[in-house]
Amino acid sequence: MTGISKIRPVIKKISFPGRGKMNLHLVDERELIIPLKYFPEIKKLSSKQRNKWYVLDEQMFSFDDCDEVFHIEQVLGKENKYRYRFTKKSA
Repeated sequence: MTGISKIRPVIKKISFPGRGKMNLHLVDERELIIPLKYFPEIKKLSSKQRNKWYVLDEQMFSFDDCDEVFHIEQVLGKENKYRYRFTKKSA
């Protein structure tokens, strides 16, 4: 049997190719397509705000104008285990 079960998913890039969709591009060349209806905090961001994404610790991501950090496990269906909010420090 072959598969990818032992490969750790690491986020390389985030894109928004079409209305209501988000793509997570992984370092190992996998691509996850996610309907934004599952991520209302991201869905309410404008296109310009969505382009200001960043990756934390290879498996977490957020946006400059969002107060939530998302974990790749949320995309894979374990959302309650990894959901949390953070507060940005003032400059």
